[in-house]
Amino acid sequence: MILDGDHSPILFFVVALLTAALVVEVWAFVDAIRRPAGAFVAVGKQTKQIWLLILGVASALGFVYWWLAGITSFIALAAFVAGAVYQVDVKPKVKEIRSGRGTSHGPYGPW
Repeated sequence: MILDGDHSPILFFVVALLTAALVVEVWAFVDAIRRPAGAFVAVGKQTKQIWLLILGVASALGFVYWWLAGITSFIALAAFVAGAVYQVDVKPKVKEIRSGRGTSHGPYGPW
């Protein structure tokens, strides 16, 4: 991480925010890799390939802005939003779908 000579508290705060954003982006990408492709379509979300592309680019951009430490932009914010949308909206719905195994649960609970 590139830090210039000015180590002000604001710079450390920005680096902390960029680090948290990078964690969210990478965590979302890794989680999307682990989920079955059919689950994305089953819950009415974009395909797994599209989410992997979105989250992969977001993670790469997040790393670049983290490396530049202190440089924030709309692109860094957009990368964080992509990871956050996956974590909050897509992941909970996709997580409900199990990988091909039937369950003894009906639409309103167990049978």
